[in-house]
Amino acid sequence: GTRTKSADVERADSGIGQMPARKWRNRASETLSSLQAWEAHRPCTDCGERDLPVETDVQNCNQRRADLCEKCRKRRTERKESVLEFVNTEASYGEDLRIIKEEFYLPMQAAGLLSQEQLQGIFSNIQELIDLNENFLEILQEEIDQAFDQGDDDLMTVCIGEIFLEFVNMLPAFQTYCLQQSSSVNMLNALEKEKELLRIFLNVSQNDNTALRRMNLRSFLMAPLQRVTKYPLLLSRIIKATTEYHPDHGSLREAKSRIESHLEHINMKTKQEGNTWTLRSFRQDSKKKREVINIEMRETALKTVGWLREETRFVMEGSLQLAQPPDGQWVKKGSKTLKFQNMQVLLLVNMKRVSESSLESAEPGPVKDAVLVLIRDKNNGKFHLLREPLRLSNCIVSTDPDCDDTFELIEIRREAFVFRDSDRARTHHWFRQIRRYSRELGSWKKRRNALPNIMISTPHTRP
Repeated sequence: GTRTKSADVERADSGIGQMPARKWRNRASETLSSLQAWEAHRPCTDCGERDLPVETDVQNCNQRRADLCEKCRKRRTERKESVLEFVNTEASYGEDLRIIKEEFYLPMQAAGLLSQEQLQGIFSNIQELIDLNENFLEILQEEIDQAFDQGDDDLMTVCIGEIFLEFVNMLPAFQTYCLQQSSSVNMLNALEKEKELLRIFLNVSQNDNTALRRMNLRSFLMAPLQRVTKYPLLLSRIIKATTEYHPDHGSLREAKSRIESHLEHINMKTKQEGNTWTLRSFRQDSKKKREVINIEMRETALKTVGWLREETRFVMEGSLQLAQPPDGQWVKKGSKTLKFQNMQVLLLVNMKRVSESSLESAEPGPVKDAVLVLIRDKNNGKFHLLREPLRLSNCIVSTDPDCDDTFELIEIRREAFVFRDSDRARTHHWFRQIRRYSRELGSWKKRRNALPNIMISTPHTRP
């Protein structure tokens, strides 16, 4: 009994007292009420709006995605459906490509119905499209699986735009196929009339092969054209359901712009080759026209250097002013004494990919080669090279404090070029990019820090 009393005394004399204890309890109760009120009106994590609808049904409340308003919940559902539609239709397109190869191309080749040249004429670069689809689909599926594994049921971490831009090199492959479509169909029509065995094979396949869904070869050969023209629509749906704060929003818009520009470019090339058909037309604007010109210049540059498309990175491109100084004394006289001409310049880098199965935009492979391609402005509707590409492994780039609106590129034992942009900051950006890649190529330049004069040394380059 005494123990209980002493314990009571200790509790009574603990320093809090009855009045302060009641106040503390009241304050705690008020705080709890405030927290509950805040919980009921916390801002939506997607749009920031407050006063979310309060769920009275406990089960609904548990099922409700926390902290989202009704509008954003609906948008997330639409985005998820659009993302899955993109991936599922890419898989269906891949299945059609597989049918073209396995149900038509390979049997026709094995039976000797057509020569290799005739098969090539009809099926064009179908194998390239199959390879690209398989790689693209693999990355898309990996992203979906990873999102679900991490509990991201809304697929908010899946960045379709970013992945699409990583695979933007597949667009020229579509172009090759589209431009050959007319001659492909014409050849098929002519051979079908000429070769009875081919006609029998195609009829039997369409009627008896259940994998073909009673579709003929011509229908399947349209699959790549239908796919490439559907990309803008699919991307638009994802963009519509993606908030501008989402990390993929900018990439989605860029991806849509790139594919639309490529479609315009394909239409332009189709008209040039005298074909009457065109792909679905898109609204023209100045940015798209500029991008179409860039696509054409990239094609010219790639054809000139002869590199593989998938190993080529276009680092910079645009208009620069170029002059060729008569001697090395131009710096003393200033750039005003030089005669400049406008030139389209592309900086291309050839690099090995670190891995074929993952995105490595942050860590590209080692640089094998880098060139500057100089293209004259259009004449008679065509681009013409000023000269063969300048290989940065054979060049030294430098700038002089007295002429900081220009930079000089010296091709060893050959010519010197002075470049400038109308914007000084952009001139410096060009200089830094060219210097960066020229330093990565040629071990002798690394020792000299890529300085223009062999006698020049700096403290950090001395041993």
